[in-house]
Parts: sequence; structure tokens; C-alpha cells
Amino acid sequence: MDAKSLEFRLLNFSGTSLSVLLAVSLSLVALLCDYQANRAFNPSFSLTLPFWVCAAATTGLGYWVVPILRSLKTGQVIREDGPQTHLKKGGTPTMGGVFFIPVGVLVALLWSGFTLELPNLAPVLAVSALTLAYGFIGWLDDWQILRRKSNKGISPQMKLALQIGFAVLFCLWLILSQPAGIATVVLPFGLALPLGLLFWPLAAFVLVAESNATNLTDGVDGLAGGLCAIALLGLGASVPSYPGLMIFCACMSGSCLGFIAHNRNPATVFMGDTGSLALGGALASVALLSNTLWILFILSGIFFVETLSVLAQVSYYKATKGPDGIGKRLFKMAPLHHHLELSGWSEIQVVGTFYAINAILALLCLFIC
Repeated sequence: MDAKSLEFRLLNFSGTSLSVLLAVSLSLVALLCDYQANRAFNPSFSLTLPFWVCAAATTGLGYWVVPILRSLKTGQVIREDGPQTHLKKGGTPTMGGVFFIPVGVLVALLWSGFTLELPNLAPVLAVSALTLAYGFIGWLDDWQILRRKSNKGISPQMKLALQIGFAVLFCLWLILSQPAGIATVVLPFGLALPLGLLFWPLAAFVLVAESNATNLTDGVDGLAGGLCAIALLGLGASVPSYPGLMIFCACMSGSCLGFIAHNRNPATVFMGDTGSLALGGALASVALLSNTLWILFILSGIFFVETLSVLAQVSYYKATKGPDGIGKRLFKMAPLHHHLELSGWSEIQVVGTFYAINAILALLCLFIC
């Protein structure tokens, strides 16, 4: 692709202006959704209020936590085979998920506990537990990377086993607490797909796949945080009949936005696996509980493409491997955002373009709903 064809207005954007545009856009969408649903500033059903509270709380908390992470020497170890422009980021604190994920979860639990009845609180407890559990897996991985001073954290087998284990526990809770109709996947335009027992391996797969897809997308300043802020708010706006989950999504979206205040280009902190795995788990668990898997699939369009680029790169390399053990590369580097960087795109162009695409996908979901 020619980077010059996409320079237009993004050429003059900075990380700060792009994050401000994201904040204003998401706030306007939240306000519009609340206004159209006649719930403007209603604490029990509002998207806007918990979104703003978490954004402000995370932004403020970051000014205290980021220096602590820096003093603890949690500097990111940068891949030497990655884009050369990333080498200057070495030493930037990582593991930022330790402060913005708990803010979203805690505010969601408190907000739901004070404004909703117990039946609406149980789903929030479940998705919060799954989010923290996946965040814990990410923290273990980040901690091992920092301890070893390399890009190798816990083994892929261990990470996958933990993800599957927590996914199975979540699915068991769904079986025990949710009606049998949850196994019938709701599709757009009034269609439905009854899966029966096949739903449960699908549910576990969605949890694991979404968390890993979000993790793969985290590689450029502000990218994963902004995309998740858009996706979470879009998902929250799509589940008005689940007020607890709607509040949870608004809180997590606001926390992502607050994190962007510190993660925008040039980033002063990275979310690490602690944040990215947790966000993927949050998205997937909410979609499963609210039976909005098709909405999740659309909202995760960027994550899906990023994952496909990695799978295609690995598969093509193995298929073209010669006698010397070296294969050909389909992309200059995977995931896709690194390929675009090596093709001449700036980080701002990558982030701004991906934000715009994800915003269109989110608006498409709201229109279909």
C-alpha cells in the first residue's frame, strides 16, 4: 500500500490530537445513545456517566502509577527484529493494565451494586471475574518477561492452558446460571442458530481467541487501547436490555480512554499482556452473556484481520520453506500494523486509520441493532 494515499488529514495529527478526537467522538456517541433511549444522566442506565468517571479516574491515577512503574524498572523489552523505530521505546514502563483494568472493574461493580438489583449484578460479577482472571494471566507473562529481560514470558502452552481453564470455569457458570436458550446464537435480521452442546466449545474458543487477538493488536502507541475503547462502548450501546453489562462496558471503555492519556504517541506506558488479555476477555464474556456474538465479530474486525495476518504469515513461511529451512514472508512483518509501518506508514497513520475503521464497524452494529 502507498502511505501517501492515506496521509490526508492524519498527516497533521499528533498522538494528543488523535486521542482528544477519540475522547470527544466517544463522548458524543455515548450522549446520543443515552438521549435517544431517554436515559440521559440516569445513573442506573447511563453510558455516559460511568464512561466519564472511569476516564477521569484512570487518567488521574496514571500520573501516580506510571512513575511508580518506572521506578520499579518495568521497562519494556523491545524486539530487535521489529520496526527499528520501536527501539527507542526500550525502557518505557509496561504492565500498565495493573492500573486501568482494576479501575474499570471496580467502578463497574460499585456502580452496579448501588444502582441495580441483584439479578442485574450477577452478570457484572461474572464478567469482572473473567476479566481479572485473564488480566492475571497477562500479569504472569509480563512479570516473566521483565524478570528474564527477554521477550519470552510464560510458555505458550502454559498461557493457553490457563486461558482455557478460566474459559471452562466461565462456561460452567453460564451452564448453571443461564437459561438453555443461551445456546441459540442470535443473528441479525431476526435469525437464530441453535447450537445445543456445540455452543460450549464455541464459547470457550471465543474467550481464548478474543483475548489473544486483542493481545496481538497491542503493538503501536494507543492502538489496542483506542480500539478497545471503541469496541467496548459499541458493545455496551448494543446491550441496553442488560443494564449491568452496559455499565460494565461503559466503565471499561472509559478506563481504556483514560489509559490512552498516557499511552498515546509517544507513549509513557504500555498496557502489556496484563491489559490486552483482560480486555479481550471482557469483550468476549459480555458478548457471550448478552448473546451478541455477531456484534462482537463485527466490532472485532480489526483484531480479526490482525490475527489472520499472523496466521497467514506463519503458514506461508512454513509452506515455502526450502532445503535451507528458510521460507518466504507474505508480509514484511506480522501483525499487519507492523507491515504497514515497514511499508512507510507512521504510527499516527496506522492508529488513526484503524480507529476510523473500527468506528465505522461500531456504527454499523448500532444501525443494525
